[in-house]
Amino acid sequence: MSTETMWTLLPASAAAFLLALLSAVAGFGGGVLLLPVFTALFGLRAAVPVLTLTQLASNGSRLWLNRRDVRWPLVGWFAAGAVPFAVAGALLLSHAPLSPLKRLLGVFLVAVVAWRRLNPHPGRPRDRTFAGVGAASGLSSALLGSAGPLTAPFFLAYGLTRAAYIGTEATAALSLHLAKLAAYGAGNLLSHRILLYGAALTPATVAGAWTGRRIVGRLHDRAFVLLVEAGLIAAGLLFLTGVA
Repeated sequence: MSTETMWTLLPASAAAFLLALLSAVAGFGGGVLLLPVFTALFGLRAAVPVLTLTQLASNGSRLWLNRRDVRWPLVGWFAAGAVPFAVAGALLLSHAPLSPLKRLLGVFLVAVVAWRRLNPHPGRPRDRTFAGVGAASGLSSALLGSAGPLTAPFFLAYGLTRAAYIGTEATAALSLHLAKLAAYGAGNLLSHRILLYGAALTPATVAGAWTGRRIVGRLHDRAFVLLVEAGLIAAGLLFLTGVA
């Protein structure tokens, strides 16, 4: 491994650890914030596949750490929509205009938090609704690198908090990340360099997920929901301003 690669991986590993910790506490956020960091280090087209490999390690760790609380029926419905749309989005990655999609997602995230404040007791979505959530998430994630903030309001509305929320969201996301990787491979986007970066960042990502799991168990349900909503607003503003 060259000296230049080592100096690239050091800040990337530090960012992966911190933002895997954030994802383990809030259920999302790491991908949104890692994307601009990885874009600066690796370039935009390489950043999304590297981010997907990192998220694979992060979500896999969160699944294992919260495996007893996963709501598997929701994961099944989510995967039914996410997998085909994640593949389609991954194949479109080299051609799609990303900026308008990011701003649209930013508007959605801010609007959904405002809607939750105005309607504090929303109806619980049906299980099959998550097929549509998965489809939107799969397409957005493949094109933008991460769409965890998009799914969060639906899991919250379903009544999931803490370990059940973290574990279910991570398991659902794992299905679309696996589909994205298969499509990136088919589209020749998984070069040797990208696979090397993904493998090198895995230890820091797993360590961050483990540390976050230790924190989330101490949060009250109300504090957890407020934390997730604050994360949604922050992610929405990052998309709207073009930072993420």
